Amino acid sequence: MAITTATGRSDCLGTALGAVLLRSIATTHRLPPQADEASLYVHWPYCLKRCSYCNFNKYIHRSQNHAVMTACLQKETQTLLQLSQVSRISSVFFGGGTPSLAQPSTIAAVLETVSKHAHLSDEAEVTLEVNPTPAGKASLKDFTLAGVNRFSVGIQSLNDDHLRTLGRDHDSQHALWTVSEARTLCPGCVSVDVMFALPGQSVKSWESELEKLLPVCDDHISLYQLTLERGTQLFKQVDSGELTVPGDDVTAVMYNSARGVLEKAGFRQYEVSNFAKNKAVSEHNIGYWKGRQYIGIGPGAHGRFVPRAVGGVQREARTQTLEPDVWIREVQRHGHGTRRRIQLDHRGLLEEVLVMGLRMNEGITQQHWKLFSPEDDLQQIFGMSEKVQEFQAGGLLKLNDRGLRCSWEGLALLDSILPTMLLELEMFFKKQYTSRKTDIQRDR
Repeated sequence: MAITTATGRSDCLGTALGAVLLRSIATTHRLPPQADEASLYVHWPYCLKRCSYCNFNKYIHRSQNHAVMTACLQKETQTLLQLSQVSRISSVFFGGGTPSLAQPSTIAAVLETVSKHAHLSDEAEVTLEVNPTPAGKASLKDFTLAGVNRFSVGIQSLNDDHLRTLGRDHDSQHALWTVSEARTLCPGCVSVDVMFALPGQSVKSWESELEKLLPVCDDHISLYQLTLERGTQLFKQVDSGELTVPGDDVTAVMYNSARGVLEKAGFRQYEVSNFAKNKAVSEHNIGYWKGRQYIGIGPGAHGRFVPRAVGGVQREARTQTLEPDVWIREVQRHGHGTRRRIQLDHRGLLEEVLVMGLRMNEGITQQHWKLFSPEDDLQQIFGMSEKVQEFQAGGLLKLNDRGLRCSWEGLALLDSILPTMLLELEMFFKKQYTSRKTDIQRDR
């Protein structure tokens, strides 16, 4: 809409001037750091069955064409590596779905493609998610020969009743056998996933399960609270009253109890859900939490990178086509199956750095924040906020010359803290916008 200014000139302040202001704020630091390297996530969408709690992008496919899937994963890997122009891939993660259903030759082929188009160190972390079934266990050695050097085993529970409720296709003995074999092949590089707040689970039974797990697990454990997702079988069972899950208060006790048990066993919590000893952290996931670039390959995969080959200077949030059959056709036709691209402006990038960084127990250092925001430090943005000061007074948040992080208590309440932090960041940008708009109008 045209607005007549005091000088009598007609300017589209609602569009042109606003765009200039937003662009000047958004591009304060246009090219994110480490644009020449990225990690790679590869999504294998297929499963043998759908678990009762799961709403991930996965498909029950009775007649997988491994040759076609392999060729498309290779093609999309090549296309997006060339688009990003990264010279180095720091880590590779094969997730799903159930990527241990893929043939080891598929894993080897993707890694070979990566090595042809970017540097992939022999020491780079290459992780494969494993479903602890007899078939999954039997393939582990072949996966290591293909290039995998770290396994993430989806145990979920060592209670067979809970596993049946979750609709898992393994039992506790299968889980223990798989972890043992994985540890033999990749000692010190095996993670196990365990869920809590399950139907019928008590604090005591949860602690007992952890005590049973500790002697057999390796150096990394990920804890995940069960989330009831609409549309899943488990949601319907709980919603109808057929099953009951622990309340929020009990769930909080379970989480903090597990943190204590793991700490006594020598595990150091380095992120909300992740614990490691002997420094066996997930380098790939740390890349997410530190706001580094990553390229997503496969149906439904997500990525965050700068498309430098087409002149891009800002990071894009990319999502690949969900449905495997459609994704395959798009890759065969166009070389990739990117369905959605969203350019991240400066504020959008900082929001991701904030949300992901606060998940780590070390938080966000001032030095790390300045990589993304060299002009506005954490103290400038959050230091004067009454809400942030309340979090600090309540012992939930620490903001100082070192940086911004949650306390031990605050980490457990991160979901309650983040909305306030995001609002404060938004308000800071609005104040910048208003200030710059006033300066431009005054100069005119």
